[in-house]
Amino acid sequence: MTDASQPEWLTVPDLVELLGQSPSRIRRLIDDRHLLATRIDGVLKVPASFLRDGEPLHELHGTAMVLADAGFSDDEALEWLLSEEDSLGTTPITALRAGRKAEVRRIAQALA
Repeated sequence: MTDASQPEWLTVPDLVELLGQSPSRIRRLIDDRHLLATRIDGVLKVPASFLRDGEPLHELHGTAMVLADAGFSDDEALEWLLSEEDSLGTTPITALRAGRKAEVRRIAQALA
């Protein structure tokens, strides 16, 4: 990814503040794939684009489950969501945020 496409990253303490949830609840959201996180320099971080209106993007959970069923690790799923997808003409997370859930999930299923 180029510098221009680097997402804004949020730590668990950032998410506690933004979502008004406990750290254990934030970790549960990550464990249950309502949010996807990766370790950057040893710190667990979530892309800010995975949130909308102070909560996890609703479309993310089902899409993360489709990717897991397709054999993607959480890190691989996160990378796919943030990377340009030629068939979408944008990144999958941008397409999800634009209401293109069915199209994103169809492409994710085809990756299996």
